[in-house]
Amino acid sequence: MRKITLITTGGTIEKTYDEHTGELANRQSIVRRMLAELRLEETEVNVFELMSKDSLEMTDADRVRILEAARATGACEEGATTGIVVLHGTDTLPVTGEYLCEKLAGPRVPVVLTGAMRPFEMKQSDAFQNLTEAIFATGVLPPGVYCVAHGRALSFPGVRKDTERGTFVKT
Repeated sequence: MRKITLITTGGTIEKTYDEHTGELANRQSIVRRMLAELRLEETEVNVFELMSKDSLEMTDADRVRILEAARATGACEEGATTGIVVLHGTDTLPVTGEYLCEKLAGPRVPVVLTGAMRPFEMKQSDAFQNLTEAIFATGVLPPGVYCVAHGRALSFPGVRKDTERGTFVKT
């Protein structure tokens, strides 16, 4: 049985539309709705709702909280979890990935950051694909810190968002 920890931080992937205000914003995690649509054989996903923020509003203190959550949920312990997925906004996902790569000395499991260019609730969203790929990646990647999106796994350091292509690239 694989045991995956999923840490939610918000970002576009979890934004919802408020029909009364016309606002698209992070209110609360919707990842359980997304997970309910997946068939995950012999896989247990434990959701840890850390925060619900647009990544452009994320601070250094928020990155420390993400690091602490990754450590607390077993990134550096043998057997606590088989992998960690961090849902994160794409605008500053590379900043958080670099921070985790630097500060998470010797992770024993894959730590996978993913997000979406379009919210899960919108048509033609990449959210569901990226979440599915991130969960799958925790079972096939060696320990380390990665960005997984759009059919690719990119290891940190050296990942950046390519706004022209709407994806992540290795520098």
